[in-house]
Amino acid sequence: MTWHLPLVAAGEPGAELTAGQDGATIRRSVLPGGVRVLTEHMPGQRSATVGAWVGVGSRDESDGHFGSTHFLEHLLFKGTARRSAMDIAEAFDAVGGEANAATGKEHTCYYARVLDSDLPMAIDVISDMVTSARLDTDELETERGVILEELAMNDDDPSDVVHEEFSQAVLGTHPLGRPIGGTPDTIRAVPRDAVWEHYRWHYRPETLVVAAAGGVDHDTVVGQVVDALAHGGWSLEEAVAPRERRVADAVTDGVPTEGIALSIRRTVEQANVIVGSTGLSATDDRRFALSVLSAVLGGGMSSRLFQEIREKRGLAYSTYSFAAGHGGLGTFGLYAGCAPGKVDIVEKLLHEELDRLAADGITTAELERSVGQLSGGLVLGLEDSGSRMSRLGKAELVFGEILSLSESLDRIRAVTADDVRELAQDLASRPRSVVRVGPFGD
Repeated sequence: MTWHLPLVAAGEPGAELTAGQDGATIRRSVLPGGVRVLTEHMPGQRSATVGAWVGVGSRDESDGHFGSTHFLEHLLFKGTARRSAMDIAEAFDAVGGEANAATGKEHTCYYARVLDSDLPMAIDVISDMVTSARLDTDELETERGVILEELAMNDDDPSDVVHEEFSQAVLGTHPLGRPIGGTPDTIRAVPRDAVWEHYRWHYRPETLVVAAAGGVDHDTVVGQVVDALAHGGWSLEEAVAPRERRVADAVTDGVPTEGIALSIRRTVEQANVIVGSTGLSATDDRRFALSVLSAVLGGGMSSRLFQEIREKRGLAYSTYSFAAGHGGLGTFGLYAGCAPGKVDIVEKLLHEELDRLAADGITTAELERSVGQLSGGLVLGLEDSGSRMSRLGKAELVFGEILSLSESLDRIRAVTADDVRELAQDLASRPRSVVRVGPFGD
């Protein structure tokens, strides 16, 4: 069954859904302050993963605050009113756990994986970080240097550069086109006061989703979250509606109406090239057809790109297709890494394979093989508590529904060859950009 969100008004008991995989049970509660708590109990699991999802990403930054979201990902580990940075690190190391964070274009997640018996500690520490970060000036300046080194490291990786530049080429000056981590200039420029303002404005009960999966009990987790947030000074007494999730809209201001050709010079042995365009939003009904299309075109060793560019011609070691969906917009691209002298023919082949798919569609054998590949990958991808925790957070913040495993498989299997061909025709007709990174001129 499909579990559409939200189901529960603030203060009411958690709704329940038997997810249909290994007897797992998903429950969801909305606290009076607007905090949402989702859990998936996985029978037999001795570990648990918990994540604090904040509905803020790089697209939400305003002028003068650019880079603040990524800055906060780092700074929340640098100490709170109750804990030093070493205290936070030692808390997880002492129990053999692991903690980390990730910043996206539309959300930030702080998460930890621990033994189920250590889950109360993990909830308390992560909640403390989210509610009570000090953002100490000295720590901020130290971390400014760390982030600049991180950006420099990424800039030294041509595959990172080509993907970042492709996103900006396709999305232009739209907020989704901004680099997630900021730029060296914005990281150097953003003051502590701006980071603090960004933190206080976006880190609120109504923007927070706490997701936990593994050896967890829903009611116990809810109680621990309530206690931890109260300890951090967040009021959960006043009835506040959760912040609405992002939905697809027609706002495309700043997105280029024509394709862009861009070459970026790097002194490297291999050229990196991406051909692509805008794609589908995260909630587009055609996203399952896009998964099949991407699998046929560049999703594995039997895919068309792999067979044509690597196996038949020996032009590249790595080639694939990819898609990213966001609220209202997305990107779709074809990638290959090759010798600089071969980049013209490889780029030509990337164009041709997309056009051929749009013109001729896919075969029955390709459809069956791709559906099988996606179905197996879906099941295998939900074998650990971390992936299931992530599924809960994204369901709440992005999709607005949680699909059972059987329904997810049904939607993949419902994709037809006509669906794929029609989508390929749509994508192939869009303004197409090309980004190259390698040892050649602009």
